[in-house]
Amino acid sequence: MSDIAIKVENLTKLYHLYATPQDRLKEALNPFKKSYHTDFYAMNDVSFSIQKGETVGIVGKNGAGKSTLLKMITGVLTPTHGNVQTNGKISSLLELGAGFNPEMSGFDNIYLNGSLMGFTKEQMDVRLDDIISFADIGEFIHQPVKMYSSGMFARLAFSVAINVDPDILIVDEALSVGDLAFQMKCFKKFQDFQEQGRTILFVTHALDTVIRYCTRGIVIDGGKKVYEGTSKDAVDSFKKILSGDFYESDLEEKKKKAKEIKESNLLKDAFDEHKDIDVYGNHMAQIFDYGTLDNLGNPADILDYNSEFSIVMKVKFHEQIENPIFAFTLKDVRGLEITGTNTYMKHIVSGTFKQGDITTVTFKQNANLQLGKYALSLGCVNLNEKGVEVYNRIYDAMLFEIIGSAQMVGFYDLQSEITIV
Repeated sequence: MSDIAIKVENLTKLYHLYATPQDRLKEALNPFKKSYHTDFYAMNDVSFSIQKGETVGIVGKNGAGKSTLLKMITGVLTPTHGNVQTNGKISSLLELGAGFNPEMSGFDNIYLNGSLMGFTKEQMDVRLDDIISFADIGEFIHQPVKMYSSGMFARLAFSVAINVDPDILIVDEALSVGDLAFQMKCFKKFQDFQEQGRTILFVTHALDTVIRYCTRGIVIDGGKKVYEGTSKDAVDSFKKILSGDFYESDLEEKKKKAKEIKESNLLKDAFDEHKDIDVYGNHMAQIFDYGTLDNLGNPADILDYNSEFSIVMKVKFHEQIENPIFAFTLKDVRGLEITGTNTYMKHIVSGTFKQGDITTVTFKQNANLQLGKYALSLGCVNLNEKGVEVYNRIYDAMLFEIIGSAQMVGFYDLQSEITIV
């Protein structure tokens, strides 16, 4: 273990799930030991080793078991099977505000956290100025932490975690709530730790962070370790999981779905129906099919950053219409319209369509948006003496996601070219 900071062997965490609280009691009292529960493996037979001085990122979907893994490594949870060995002093930041008393001031919580990690008051006195300076929350340090924003929580908690000279730093997604300047300061501290030969293990959904700062990556899915390797390869494997290209069963399912789409001849059948879809208009024209295609022309709701993709909609006309306007908009998860366009803005004359005509409209562009999920809305309208006449609008027709390792500020990338002379 001299060169190993963390060693995980056959780590398993099993929970018993009961349909009702009464089932738990019936199982406990049943004289024949009848089972009333189902088994749920939050972590299932995971093994790996982390060398001293490594920075390892753990990636996976929500509910994959990442946080459970970190909690067992830090001793917050007890494994059902397997064991964990650590070599060195651990400082962890697992949940925002964990170990903080909301009624006490930030100042007093510094000492409380220190005592929980085994430090005396005198030892924390020596570190106090560095902690307060790094947190940089001003006079709020003397206010009850129940008044703190999530960003202030993150600042103070992270500041305490890194200023107790840990050999191993374990962080679970806590930095995502901090502002950009604070995150930059934290990652500068990560780099200082790396130069000092300390070990960092952290969970993140920011794939660019894994590629930039980690020496290795581990992918967790369904409670199992499904990949371990270089940070770039780990990110690529995770992207395949998201897009359904990682497991053989996923590929078979995609082939089956592609066959069904071909038989139904409807592109929208390739995607999950959005439960909050909103359709309205006078239906003189109807958007009866739609979807997004990747750069190879395949239906895809997970797209690589900056890759070419197409938005397609098919419209059937129930009346004769001259020069209809075809449009799309994209909204982020907060409902804010990020971008969009239409044939009118692009000075495209769409022509005249007779009753019964069907047309396919394709918008082709690059996905240079901020990483995340977006809702696609579609429309077929016209401008006349009535104002805007809506034939058919579909709000939030479907969701899609942009994934990758790009870093940017705001909503989209201007794709700036930088020259330094």
